[in-house]
Amino acid sequence: MDQDKPLSDIYHLYITGKLHKKDFEGMIFQYLLGNFERYRHFNGNKDTWNDFLVWLYPRFAKAIDLYREQGSSFDAYINGIVNSAAREYRCRETDHSITEYICWQARMEEITLTDSEPDYPDEKNDIVLPADVNPRQVLFLLLKSYSLVTNEYVSQIAKAIKMDPEHVQEMVDELKKRRSEKEERMHDLRERLYCQHYRCLAFQKRMNISQPGTEYHAKMKLRLERAIKRYRAMKKRLGGMRVSASNRMIADVLGIPRGTVDSGLFAIKNRFAPSCEVG
Repeated sequence: MDQDKPLSDIYHLYITGKLHKKDFEGMIFQYLLGNFERYRHFNGNKDTWNDFLVWLYPRFAKAIDLYREQGSSFDAYINGIVNSAAREYRCRETDHSITEYICWQARMEEITLTDSEPDYPDEKNDIVLPADVNPRQVLFLLLKSYSLVTNEYVSQIAKAIKMDPEHVQEMVDELKKRRSEKEERMHDLRERLYCQHYRCLAFQKRMNISQPGTEYHAKMKLRLERAIKRYRAMKKRLGGMRVSASNRMIADVLGIPRGTVDSGLFAIKNRFAPSCEVG
C-alpha cells in the first residue's frame, strides 16, 4: 500500500470490485481512527476525535458516490471532507456548549423559594369592633387584605360590620378571580422575559467568542443592544404589576368612586400610624 496515498489504494480496490462498499467504508473509518495524530484536530483530544468520526461516518457513503477521479486524489478528497466537517463539528459543539451555559445561567435566577400565602388559624370568637370605627373603612381594609384572610374570617368581619356574609364573600371571590387572571398575565410575561434573557446571553456569548472588527461581531453586538433594551422594558413592565388589590379595583368591585376608597384607607392609616411609631 502506498504510504502517501493509502486511501487511494483502498479506493482502487473498491472500484475494481475487490471490496464491497460497506467494507470499503469501514476501512476508511478504521484508517481515520488509527491516524489521529496525522490530522491534528480538536487540540489533541482523542475522545473528541472518536466522537467526531462517529458523527461523520454516515456521510461516507454519499461522499464516495460523489467522488470523481479528476485532479485530486481520493486521499486529498477525504482529507478535505474531514477538515471541512471538523470545522462544522466544532461550531456545532460550541453552539451546544453556549446553549447549555445560557440555559444554566438563565435558570439560576429562577431557582428561588416559592412564596406561599401564610395560613392563619380560623378565629372562632365573634369579632367586636370599637364603636368609633367606621364599618365602611373596615370593609375597605378587608378587601385590601383579601388574599391574607380565610373565608371564616371574612364571615366574621361581615357580621361585625353588619353586612351579608355571602355578599362580602362574593366581593372577595371577585378579587381573587381578578388576581388569578392577573397572575396568568404575569406568568406569561415572566416566561417571555426569561426567553428574552436567554437571547441576551446568547448574543453576548456569541459576540465574546467572535473576532472583534468582523461583520459577525458587529452583528451580534447590535443584536445584543436591541435585546437588552427590550429586556429592560419588559422587566420594568413586570416590576410594575402587582397581584394585591389596588384601590381602583376595590372601588370597581364596590361600585363606588376610587376617591372614596383612597380617603377611607388614608383615614385608617392616619388613625393607627401613631401607635406603630417607634420611640
